[in-house]
This record gives sequence, structure tokens and C-alpha cells, in this order.
Amino acid sequence: MLVNAPHPVLSCAAAIDAALSEVAGIEPAFMRTSEKADALLALSRLEVQLAALRLRIMATADDVAEEAGARDVAAWLAHESRDVPAACRAEQHLAVALHSRWTRLGTAVAEGSVNLAQARVIARALDELPSDLDPALRAQAEEHLVEAAKEYRPDQLRVLGRRILDVIAPEVGEAEEAKQLTREEERAWEAVSLTLTRRGDGTTRLAGVLPDAAASRLATYLDAFTSPRQHATVAPQDRARGQAFIALLEHLDPAKLPDHGGDATTVMVTINHDALTRDLASAGLVGTDDKITASEARRLACTAQIVPVVLGGKSEILDLGRTRRLFNAPQRKALRLRDQQCRGENCSVPAQWCEAHHLSPWSRGGKTNLTDGILLCSHHHHRAHDNRYSTERMPNGDIRFHRRN
Repeated sequence: MLVNAPHPVLSCAAAIDAALSEVAGIEPAFMRTSEKADALLALSRLEVQLAALRLRIMATADDVAEEAGARDVAAWLAHESRDVPAACRAEQHLAVALHSRWTRLGTAVAEGSVNLAQARVIARALDELPSDLDPALRAQAEEHLVEAAKEYRPDQLRVLGRRILDVIAPEVGEAEEAKQLTREEERAWEAVSLTLTRRGDGTTRLAGVLPDAAASRLATYLDAFTSPRQHATVAPQDRARGQAFIALLEHLDPAKLPDHGGDATTVMVTINHDALTRDLASAGLVGTDDKITASEARRLACTAQIVPVVLGGKSEILDLGRTRRLFNAPQRKALRLRDQQCRGENCSVPAQWCEAHHLSPWSRGGKTNLTDGILLCSHHHHRAHDNRYSTERMPNGDIRFHRRN
């Protein structure tokens, strides 16, 4: 008669441990391709089954936490296994869901036919079903999603889960979708945030949370500045959208923004007259400690609604610029009609996404007229005011840029 025989689960764990020890020194590189493929699939399935067994135990292990004086089994396991507490807590939530609410899903996980990532998505979708939904429809939804897991990835299941009522009960799904969207919009509005953090290196980190609809609108606006550009080397999307965001800010019409101090929102830039004509010089933004280069001040004065304040040697105001330095709406229409697109050499950015540039800088007496104006995309407009580049007017009127040595 066996006395104190180990529990079958412990015997299973010991057998797995022994089996893993036997193959620990084996070099997988010498396996045949078909063997590697079979092993990857088999081990993935076993990994899910092993995780499912752990979750089944976890769902009934309140006594373990109680005996150890831990807050819950997730906290105990995180401490003993030196794992991430948040990950253990997420597993505990899933364990309880599979054990007490979604047993059909729990069985599928135990069989290895649904992996943990899929199970999390399905359980969340089922938990979000209306509390007053017919139990028969709830069971049908669970069955449908478990079957769908045989074909769909977690991200695809997430989409299906959100619309599961449209599949199993269309008459209920439409009304519930409207309620769910209302709840989501309310939560999204409450969660909106935007932070600007100075990094101390001339850049500011912008981070925020927006409602999906607003984020989609912003992405559409930004892509309008980025998508048509045809360059030999294409900037990564994140960088391109960052540059587009800057261009979007520069194109905002201050007259349509809330007033500041009784006047339309305006940025004033102060710069010494001598510095204005030099490449290596700086300008100050009024009301801040920020500095920009003289070349950037000249570029902004071409297109952005800023007021350049040119100072003399004793800081007296020599010239308080007005927005008349900018091309007006009729002039911009005429430039778009004439140029059709960016006049940077080999650039095809459409005219509606270009900026008006003074061929003769206003800082050197250039005039705001059609003869002295030309359309450049944001990329080439920056180049035109970048002292690292020289420009050459081509016979057809296009601008060729040369990197200075």
C-alpha cells in the first residue's frame, strides 16, 4: 500500500521536469526541418496545456495565499517566482474567469486548441456582453468565439468579439452596439490627456491619449502632408508624421483661434537686425526662454502667422512686421494655379500641400508678390532656409539644392 503518494499533478510536473532535463543538452540545429516544425507546434500546444493546468490550480488556490498571509495567490506567486506582479494578477483574473464563468473556453484552453492570448481576448469580449443578455445567447457567443479561435488570431478575435451579437443576434446587437459606443466615447473623453515634457536637448516629448475618432482625424490631417511625397529615401512614418505635425501647427490660422489678450493668437519673434541677415544667429520667442535660429525665423516669416520684431543696437524696434509679409489668399491661389506642385527639383507634392516661399528673403528687402513667390513643400522649404544648403534656379523655374561642403 502506497503511503503519501504524490498527487498526480505533482507527478506530472516531476515527469515534465525529468523529460526537459533529458533534452537540455541537445542541439536543435541538427534536427531535420520537418522535426523542427513538428517540435515547435507540439511544444506550443503543450505550453498552452501546461499554462491551463497552472490556471486551474490558481483559480482554487486561495488557501495558499491565506496560509502565507498574502493578499491573494497572484501576490504570493509573484513573490515566490520573482515574476511581474501585474502579469500574475492578470493570470489570476483569467484563471477565475475560465474556472467560474467561461468553462467551455477553459476546456478549450486545457485541450490546447485555444492559446492564452486568444483566451484573454475571448474572456474579455464575453465579460463585456450585456448583464441582462439571455443566458442561451451568452452560451452561444462563447461557443462561437471558441470555434473561431481555430482560424483567427487574437487581434482578429478582438474585432469579432466586439461584434459577436451582430453575428448571433443581430436584433440585439445593433442596440447594444449603440450603448457600448456611448460608454466608450464617454470613457474616452474622460481619459483624454496631453503632456509636453521638456527633454533639455532642444526637443519636447509630446505624449497623449485621444478618442479613436479624433486620432483618426489627426492621422488623416498628418498623412495629407506626408503621403504624396516621393523622395529617394522615405523617412520612417513616425518621423514623417512628427514633421507633418509641425507643418500642421504652422498652417493654423490664428484668426480662427481663441484670442490671447484681446488679439488673435500670435507668435512674436525678436531678432537683432544684423543677426537677421546672418546664417549663424539666434532669435527669441516673446514670452518664453526659447531660442530659434535666424534661418528658422526667416522661414517662419514666409509662411507662419508670426510677427517678426526687428531690433536695433539698443533694442529699439526698427520694424514691427505684420502678416502682410505673408502671401494672402488670392496670391496663394495664383501660386497654386501657376506652380501646380512643389518647385523643388524632382518633387511632386501637390500645390495644396505646399508653402509660399520668398525667392528674395523679406529680411533682405524681398517683396510679397507673385514674381518673388514660389511654392515649396515643407521638406524643401526647410532646405531653402537651411544654411547647409545652397540653391540654384533651374531654367524651368525649379529649385535645385546642393549640400555645402
